[in-house]
Amino acid sequence: MILMTSKIRLGRYLQAGMIIGDFAVVNLAYWLVCLLFNVSPEFRSKLVFMAVNAGFVPSALLFSHMHKTRILFADRVVLQVFKSTIVYGATLVALFYVLDTFDVGWRSGCYFICVYFVCMSLWWLLSHAFLKKLRRMGLNFKRVALVGSNETASFLRHELQGDAGYGYRIMGVFDDNTTTLRNFSDFYTAPLHALRDFVRNNNIDMIFYTLPANESSDLRKVMEVADEMGIEFTYLPDISPSLRGHFLPSHVGSIPALVHTVSPLNRSINGIIKRAFDLCFALPMTMLFPLWGLPIAIGIKLSSPGPVFFKQKRTGIRGRDFTCFKFRTMRVNAEADRLQATENDPRKTRFGDFLRRTSLDELPQFFNVLIGNMSVVGPRPHMVSQTKDYSRLIDKYMVRHAIKPGITGWAQVNGFRGGTKHLWQMEKRVEYDAWYIHNWNFFLDVKIVFLTMFNALRPDKNAY
Repeated sequence: MILMTSKIRLGRYLQAGMIIGDFAVVNLAYWLVCLLFNVSPEFRSKLVFMAVNAGFVPSALLFSHMHKTRILFADRVVLQVFKSTIVYGATLVALFYVLDTFDVGWRSGCYFICVYFVCMSLWWLLSHAFLKKLRRMGLNFKRVALVGSNETASFLRHELQGDAGYGYRIMGVFDDNTTTLRNFSDFYTAPLHALRDFVRNNNIDMIFYTLPANESSDLRKVMEVADEMGIEFTYLPDISPSLRGHFLPSHVGSIPALVHTVSPLNRSINGIIKRAFDLCFALPMTMLFPLWGLPIAIGIKLSSPGPVFFKQKRTGIRGRDFTCFKFRTMRVNAEADRLQATENDPRKTRFGDFLRRTSLDELPQFFNVLIGNMSVVGPRPHMVSQTKDYSRLIDKYMVRHAIKPGITGWAQVNGFRGGTKHLWQMEKRVEYDAWYIHNWNFFLDVKIVFLTMFNALRPDKNAY
């Protein structure tokens, strides 16, 4: 066995540095509010300054794991900052009550909480980007021993190695099944009895165990190794791939259970938040319709005879059909409800082609959002004929109808918009839509809206 060289262990120092950085951001937010806003004199007092710092302690303790979590997307980071802001705000209110300092003014407090949220979001995003940069440089990584060479282990390998910035290095794979172990020939491989010495000699930080739990003797021995070495042990149950991303851990009494949940939007509070988000866009856009609708309507009328709007039956939530509104981009034809537009489609008008490439033809769908049969963000609604065809060809295609369709979506901002010449393109679109449905959160919607606006400034070869 080759003894691996020791690595510089920066983790504990980085963790402490990031927490100190959190407090620095709290103080920065406080001084920015004092400098930029007309806050009350009481807000500038030493007592409030001390409360602002002391009140952050519970939030710092509850969310300290954020600086250790390695696989985390930007929207999840902002979501955690939002939760931290709620905890911090509640703590400050309690402190002000105990200290009898409510004369600081609610407006000053609101200014501070908003600035805190923005500053802490930027800090956590930048600090995560910094840590990922360090890990790509070969610092602050974790040495991993993988026990098991089954399908779950294969999924885990791809997840851990998906980005060098995650900072995981699989140092060895251990299993008594020599047949499946061959699939991991690019790593050091050995039978289970060699694990103890390998962990000791190679400074392993954590063990991932993927073998079935019914092999209790192996599980017990591996846990003993982890306990003796004082390292992290993570058990990943060897379950069917069809369960991944669809179930949440729970209990029935004292018995562990997995509860099927299609989307976080099944919770009433999340549905209310998403509807409020939709109305914040739909109400202003529909009220301003004369400003953006009339010029486009004139262009459509000048380009070809026919109606300004194109109304088409699309598949919506739970597979129900609804009437989707668009600006007409084609000459009136009998195949509009059956054939997708192609890149050089002769049915398109020149002005209609411009509308399609800039996505301006989708603007009337804000009326659909206002009515309630669409959302700003969600899987794009397909023609009824497409739904019938693809539901037979693509597994779990109908899952994308578990929530309201959207004007823009996760698939679109990841490059899968426009026509689908090949089946694999629609399969990828369904994959992204399903991921969005299972992983929805408010800040993911915000992220998608910003990416959509950013992408609108760039030409897209798939937009036709």
